[in-house]
Amino acid sequence: MAASYQELLPHLFRLEYTRMTAVLCRHFGLRHMAIAEDIVSDTFLKATEVWGAQGLPENPAAWLYTVAKNKTKDYLKRASLFETRVKGAIQQQEQEAARDFDFSGQAITDSQLAMIFAVCDPANATASQICLALQVLCGFSVEEIADAFLTGRETIKKRLLRARAGLRDNNFHLGPLQETTIQARLDAVLRTLYLLFNEGYFSKSGNHLVRKDLCSEAVRLALLLTENPLTNTTQANALLALMCYQSSRLEAREDEEGEVVLFERQDQNLWSRELIDKGNHYLVNACTGEAVSKYHLEAGIAYWHTTPAGNNKWEHILQLYNQLILLEYSAVTALNRTFAFAKVYGNKAGIAEAEKLGLEDVSYYHSLLGYLYAGTDAPKAVLHYNKAIALTKSVAEKRTLRREVERLEK
Repeated sequence: MAASYQELLPHLFRLEYTRMTAVLCRHFGLRHMAIAEDIVSDTFLKATEVWGAQGLPENPAAWLYTVAKNKTKDYLKRASLFETRVKGAIQQQEQEAARDFDFSGQAITDSQLAMIFAVCDPANATASQICLALQVLCGFSVEEIADAFLTGRETIKKRLLRARAGLRDNNFHLGPLQETTIQARLDAVLRTLYLLFNEGYFSKSGNHLVRKDLCSEAVRLALLLTENPLTNTTQANALLALMCYQSSRLEAREDEEGEVVLFERQDQNLWSRELIDKGNHYLVNACTGEAVSKYHLEAGIAYWHTTPAGNNKWEHILQLYNQLILLEYSAVTALNRTFAFAKVYGNKAGIAEAEKLGLEDVSYYHSLLGYLYAGTDAPKAVLHYNKAIALTKSVAEKRTLRREVERLEK
């Protein structure tokens, strides 16, 4: 039983911590967000103590919500801060709601949707907005955020301190969303969910390259956007389509031992037809307007990855990457485009295209060259794979690359 509790609690922490915090912030206000976070942290601390000694309750999530509700009521009874600074600032109907502490599904949904728009404050720099949302709404640690941004931990800590101060000071009301708020903040919200999914799909931290819990959380939050009429935009649908296509291959990306399976070696029978169909549904919804975003283009690329070979598949993918790199350049996009370029024009042409980029300090640059050289020049492939191993911070990626080196050296 102890092993089950140790496996389950981190998963519940990732999912439920942010939900409970969002609901409590709706009652306390963002100025007192630290109170909500402390109550939820105490709830999980108690779970660690009780579950470790007594085993898992019948319904662990319900147990957590019950304890959080009781701890909140206890706090309101004894805390002088509530009496002097919070109680007088809220209306009578809010006082009644606070006594109930509604943790229903709809209350959680409304609170989280409002919370993510609250933390994506245009008064803060975009990077700070995203850092704060990843921490407050998605439960990222400082190290995970630093990895997602390829930035030092101290830089992230400073961004979070400034962003939290701004969040407290602007007194954003966690009520029904207004259209002006959505227009001002939706881009940062979408980018946050995009980064969250990417951290799950290709994790740079920890021992696992794929973190399905983060992917699932990103999909769930994106669904919140598409289910609300005010946030159900073509961009939101395109992002959700992208997540569905990528999620459809999650089961095939790891073998039974938890090792990563490269795309071309994946068992397509493990791909989820249901998620591919959902991706098609949301991609159709995304194409109802004239706007084309990076999410539209990446969803299109992911769509072609889920289709069988033939029908000029890689030509279509390359064309989409050509558009994407013009819309928003990044080293990863350039390298992914080079992979597609090699599929269309051959590995020799792909090597020449990759070397034009000169991204010597990027691990993926060397792993790509290792892949492209593998069929014709094994020593060069091994050289680049070893450089990639030295550069990457992902333990799981190192294992995958070492396996490729061993295969070439046999």
